[in-house]
Amino acid sequence: MTEITTVGILGSGIMGSGLAEVTAKAGYRVVLRSRTRAAAEGSLATLTTGLAKQVEKQKITPEERDAVLDRIAVTDHFGQLADCDLVIESVVEDLAVKKALFTELEQVCKPSAILATNTSTLPVIELAMATERPAQVCGIHFFNPAPAMKLVEIVRPLTAADDTIKTARAFAESCDKDAVEVTDRAGFIVNALLFPYLNNAVRMWEQGTASMDDIDTAMKGGCNFPMGPFALLDLVGLDTSLAILDALYAEFRDPNFAAVPTLRRMVTAGHLGRKTKRGFRSY
Repeated sequence: MTEITTVGILGSGIMGSGLAEVTAKAGYRVVLRSRTRAAAEGSLATLTTGLAKQVEKQKITPEERDAVLDRIAVTDHFGQLADCDLVIESVVEDLAVKKALFTELEQVCKPSAILATNTSTLPVIELAMATERPAQVCGIHFFNPAPAMKLVEIVRPLTAADDTIKTARAFAESCDKDAVEVTDRAGFIVNALLFPYLNNAVRMWEQGTASMDDIDTAMKGGCNFPMGPFALLDLVGLDTSLAILDALYAEFRDPNFAAVPTLRRMVTAGHLGRKTKRGFRSY
């Protein structure tokens, strides 16, 4: 398998800083790249604050915190990714944006580097074919928040070499994650099963079968889920949920993947869930 010592991470959002934390805690050197220096520094500040809280709660020692931070470098330059053995992009879920990014990574990263995407739904093969190394491209889908969630989906596009998948899985497991392998199909495992359920919960509410509160209570109490579907939709973000459903429907044309009208209208209105303080509930 390819030896991984340095990991590049693209994206300045919550997922980007979470991936940097997980990877640095596993002992890898990390280069966290954002579009601007301010965004890169902001990601580092978020990560530093989170680690400080872990020290306060005695989950890690001050020495462990310092060691994690010492392994992380932030930048706004693509050139700083040149020596990375593995690069994971975690930018906006927009296929055109990601393809352009992978084309640029092809020019910067050393020939032996593996290029991975953290996409939850988009076709990895499209990103692989935007490079001249499709055998070295795969999906490594961490779940949000990356430090807390144990699962990682290792996504194999048609072009991926066995060594690429084995290396990706070994990397995820070295980060103390439970890795599963999945074929490159929209939604992979989790989202392909989860989002029809969420969509049908909204449909059930639209049809007047039960209130949002009662549906959430029923799924928590009857299925032992940690939260109900409406609380989860607000947490994930209604715009993200709609984009996932649209991608699933585009690939499979299954009516269960066709987003219900209420969801689409709420996104149009800007009621996106917790991040806008208003979704199915107010926050």
